[in-house]
Order: sequence, then structure tokens, then C-alpha cells
Amino acid sequence: MKFRLGPMLSDILISIYVVVSLYFRFKLESQYPVSPLYSVVMGLCFVTILWVLIKLKVLNPRWFGLFNPKVKKS
Repeated sequence: MKFRLGPMLSDILISIYVVVSLYFRFKLESQYPVSPLYSVVMGLCFVTILWVLIKLKVLNPRWFGLFNPKVKKS
């Protein structure tokens, strides 16, 4: 049995993760002289963690309904 989170909880956790990771990056870069390459690598690592969790179906985002294919246009 796989561990899966619901769509709404996944959306909330992804939003919190993005905000915390950006805060961490900005705080680290303001306190220490960090090269731009290191900053890009750190950002890619944070995004890769999210991508892996979505691919493993642990996170099942609905993207807050932004990409809803069931919308009918009149």
C-alpha cells in the first residue's frame, strides 16, 4: 500500500514547501556570499524533491483547480 495524500492537502503542502524553501534561500543568500550558480543548484534541488514526490504519487496536486479540464464554455 502506497502512502498517498489527498489533492487539497497536497496543494497546501506544496504551497508551504515553496514558501519555506524560498524564505530559506533568501535568508541564506542575504547572510552569506553565495554564488549565483550555488543558488540555482539549491533551487533545482528543492524543485527535484517536489517532482520526485509527485512522480511517486505521494503528492497528488490539483493545482487549486487552475487546470480543470471539465470546465464547459458556453
